[in-house]
Amino acid sequence: MLTRTPLEELLDLAADVLGCDRRALPAGAAGSPFITLGGGLAQAVRLQARAGRQLGLAVDLAQLLGPAPLADVLARAVPVPAAVPGPPAGAGAVRALLPGQRAALAAERAAGAGAVCRVLSAELAGPLDAGALRRVLAALGARHEGLRTVFADAPHGPVRRVLAACAPPLVTLEAAGAGGGGDPVAAVHGYLAARARQLVGRPGRPPLVFALGRLAGGGHLLSFVYHDAVADSWSAALLWQELLADYDRAVHRRPLVRGLRPGPDTAGRALVAARPGGLRAAAERAERLRGFPAAVDLTEGAPRPAVFDVHGERLHVGLDVRLRDAADATARRAGVPHGTVLLAAWALAVGRRADLERLLVGCEVPRRATAALLGTPAPCSATVPVGCELQGGVDYFLRGVACAFSEALGCADLDTAELARELGVRPDRSRPVLTPVTFAARDELLPARVRAGDLSARFHHGHAGAVTADAALTVLRWREGPLLRLEFAPAVLSRTRAVRLAGELRGALAALTAASPHTPVEDLLPAPAGARSLALPLP
Repeated sequence: MLTRTPLEELLDLAADVLGCDRRALPAGAAGSPFITLGGGLAQAVRLQARAGRQLGLAVDLAQLLGPAPLADVLARAVPVPAAVPGPPAGAGAVRALLPGQRAALAAERAAGAGAVCRVLSAELAGPLDAGALRRVLAALGARHEGLRTVFADAPHGPVRRVLAACAPPLVTLEAAGAGGGGDPVAAVHGYLAARARQLVGRPGRPPLVFALGRLAGGGHLLSFVYHDAVADSWSAALLWQELLADYDRAVHRRPLVRGLRPGPDTAGRALVAARPGGLRAAAERAERLRGFPAAVDLTEGAPRPAVFDVHGERLHVGLDVRLRDAADATARRAGVPHGTVLLAAWALAVGRRADLERLLVGCEVPRRATAALLGTPAPCSATVPVGCELQGGVDYFLRGVACAFSEALGCADLDTAELARELGVRPDRSRPVLTPVTFAARDELLPARVRAGDLSARFHHGHAGAVTADAALTVLRWREGPLLRLEFAPAVLSRTRAVRLAGELRGALAALTAASPHTPVEDLLPAPAGARSLALPLP
């Protein structure tokens, strides 16, 4: 039997991740980038992790999402570096904070618990076995030390400890959501948001909780309420996937896995070992952002608060299936993921509102470069500025946004403050540095519905009443009932203007998807009445 080459094995993994024919992919991979073969960020992360776990090969994520043919990128894969062993740290030992934890705790000190509290809920239809649910939560806590991590003040700043045993708590909500009027899910989320400090601020306990409430009609809402120092959006989706899979095992009397998984420290050391080129390379990539505006102000001339006000509101932006299908068709034609079309439409709407042809949009990336990190609940995500240039024909513009996103991944190891310093941008307490406008695609992290035992789970993203940007667009669902969420800071962007911006987003998406490939994007939409440039140039 012939020995298969590493490239052949990687191409098989890529075909599995993309869901395409293994026999046909090599021909396409020889001349086409990963993104034009149907790959997006979520698939790229999974391919990278599986290559490391199954083949011991490291694939560069930025290259994987770049313009080079997939076969060329996979041919550059190198052996995964050995992780540098860290000092032993038993249960209860004091440990230094991870970078994401340090940022989250600093944000809480500056703006309160509401600024760092997140809620991801599952609406459960069917009979719920509460005993099985408690067994599942105990198994999750045993597997993941991130769910047993507590934070405390120390003379030289906050530290963390990992408890030897601590199942995630399950609290029962007696009244919220049980009434017959209004949106019961929104009622529960509002109830949880108002009690964020009590739920994630218990001294000596991990800052997380599962809250179970009964809905009208006999269903339940199970909400995962967590602090940014514990988890990011990828972690929350991971935990929901594991919880529902374990619940299915529990109700069918199958054993649950309680063995300890790699914790954030082990996984983080693997990330450092796998980082291509280190922070210096990331700083060099950041130079490409010079010349873009350092900030885009959506106040339309109104004064900003002297200190950024984290109080936020949200709008849900629904799309009809015809517009979704048109966006998918445009993505296939241009050879980009559908998320790129949405990011491009968002950049176009904001750019027209601010009368800009070049702008930075902060994009959420998972920063999970290893198989260990892929399965570890930890605050790894980063928001990186993507340089969007609103020029050229429609397909050229879309491919340019896709390439800019892949280049921005190279800056993910720099936090926003470091990146701003590299670019010579001075701190400004009145606005989020570099990324006052953001975008996140979370539709691929969880399916719209999951079955577990006799339960059907439908996911809902809560809002704790705080924002980290002037305007933040998130893709919540795409395949089933496409839904976007626009979060905004009312101290900067009034609800009336936010509604108008949401309408301009829909208009930009419709214009992009209706235009021919070579239509100049400058001709798609007129600048909104009253718009004027409020950009601060980079040095």
